[in-house]
Amino acid sequence: MTETVRHALVIGAGLAGAALCAALARRGWRVTLLDAASGPAQAASALPVGMLSPHVTRAPTPLSRLCELGVPDMRAELERLVPQGQGWQACEVDNLGHDPGRWPAALVRPAALVQAWLEETRRLGALITRWNAQVTGLRRVPGANHDTSDSEPADWQALDASGQVLAQAPVVVVAAAFGSFALLTASADLMNADALPLRPVKGQMSLAALHDAPLAERPQRDNGVFVPVYEDSGLPPQWPARIWAMGSTYERGDNSSHLSDAAHERNAQSLQAINAAAAQRLREAQAGTELMGWAQVRCASLDRLPVMGAVPQLGALQARMAQAGARRGRVPLADTPRWPGLFVLSALGSRGLTLSHWCATRLAAQIDASQAELPPVDEDLLKALDPARFAWRQARRQAA
Repeated sequence: MTETVRHALVIGAGLAGAALCAALARRGWRVTLLDAASGPAQAASALPVGMLSPHVTRAPTPLSRLCELGVPDMRAELERLVPQGQGWQACEVDNLGHDPGRWPAALVRPAALVQAWLEETRRLGALITRWNAQVTGLRRVPGANHDTSDSEPADWQALDASGQVLAQAPVVVVAAAFGSFALLTASADLMNADALPLRPVKGQMSLAALHDAPLAERPQRDNGVFVPVYEDSGLPPQWPARIWAMGSTYERGDNSSHLSDAAHERNAQSLQAINAAAAQRLREAQAGTELMGWAQVRCASLDRLPVMGAVPQLGALQARMAQAGARRGRVPLADTPRWPGLFVLSALGSRGLTLSHWCATRLAAQIDASQAELPPVDEDLLKALDPARFAWRQARRQAA
């Protein structure tokens, strides 16, 4: 028996998608990467500068526990793949509000990581890219190149708006941030809004060139993050090579990417509580022509945790619960039927820098059905990320 071709489609070329490409390539998979843009890191991952830092809470939460795993993992990736000054720089951050203190951190241009992961995938001979490829639907069809004992081998096809096939493989991973919602709910056979409660969250950053001394020794954080200085040879030509920045706003339900003066003012108001001199500089820059801005849409789930794993098969889940009858409350999440070969990695929210690689590594192991080499993780934490968790909870609550 010949092993099934280890080929996956990854939809979305931001932090999540690029990290997954590299994670699969390290396991010997071939990857076809599709994105609607003309190149990688064109949406939320095009942020000029973000912060990698601990998520500090008074008591452990699923998100703080995830970040405790994700921060050192991402820092190791930065040190392995990206030279300082060409995509990131080490720093400390002063927390001025909740849990005040000084924490180790790093300032990161996410696109540098995206490019590094895709270059690693290319070096492994595993990457095919399809740009300007807007995927609007998914279809499961009989597989074309299988030689297995499976009686019904199947592939997934990624379709464009006219129904034409963009690419095809036995495995597909939807990693398209909030675009994942439209794609996975486009067919009622796959998901619906209740089973996949994803929300757009717009963020706008205010920034400008820094020509003189920074107004703080290190980044400061309260309601937003003030970066007094960030230097990166990869910022030009879109941005100055040396900038200061404040951001970003967190506008739930907004799926637009236009810049607004109102969002700049919200950043100024947040900055006023952090550094009054910097807030004055922001307003002066806005009054003139120096202030620049960046705005894009992040994706968050209803419970603000990522969705990572195999997509549930809703019809089969309902049948499973109906069979269980009055005992449906005892059906474990692990018994949720799944679509073979269909996975999702989305809803990283404002923690894409922290969680993208850790989640991608875990998901690649799940796809590859080989997790023995990974450090153990508490089962409840993995359940908290399961894409089936929303549909499973609803199905358990329904009357028998």
